Amino acid sequence: MTKKITKKTTKSRAVCEPKCGVCPKGRTAASGPYTADVMEHFSRPHNYGKIKNPDGVGKVGNLVCGDVMWLYIKVGKNKAGKEIIKDIKFETFGCVAAIATSSAITDLAKEKTLEEAIAIDKQEIVQTLGGLPPIKLHCSVLAADALAEAIFDYYAKQNRAIPKELEEKHHRIKKEKDIVEEKYKDWTQKEEEIHNQ
Repeated sequence: MTKKITKKTTKSRAVCEPKCGVCPKGRTAASGPYTADVMEHFSRPHNYGKIKNPDGVGKVGNLVCGDVMWLYIKVGKNKAGKEIIKDIKFETFGCVAAIATSSAITDLAKEKTLEEAIAIDKQEIVQTLGGLPPIKLHCSVLAADALAEAIFDYYAKQNRAIPKELEEKHHRIKKEKDIVEEKYKDWTQKEEEIHNQ
């Protein structure tokens, strides 16, 4: 008895050759796994720095990879009288993806209403950058969390009612932060000392 073997046809997948110069995602040998947009935000970060007397500050970090982000916001009003993020800046200690996502979220949030800014998520950040390597997707979560914490801080300082979605994000972030800070007290204190120099 003979068995008939059928050959499966598969679509051929293009193998990434960074030296080809025609990468649709803009990768080059120098950028490695990162898109041209990621490298642009990393090499020339938008809105980098600290705001004097910010209305809100968000600080988040990931001790597994060592990334730490501070995001500062100034709130103003648009022509319709709605509160918007008038100015936004960041300081980040971290890798290429951490700096790029911090830069990207400042572009996404600037001039947005607070409600629109709260809704910015990791997918929107990743899409803006043209993608991130899977191992670096957590950086986009950190950027979204830093923005949420800055807006939460603003509402708290104003003694205002905090939107439910923002309250839930804050509780998740705080729970994670408390666990990390308890486990790595010495490191988090040193991190603050370095930042405040």
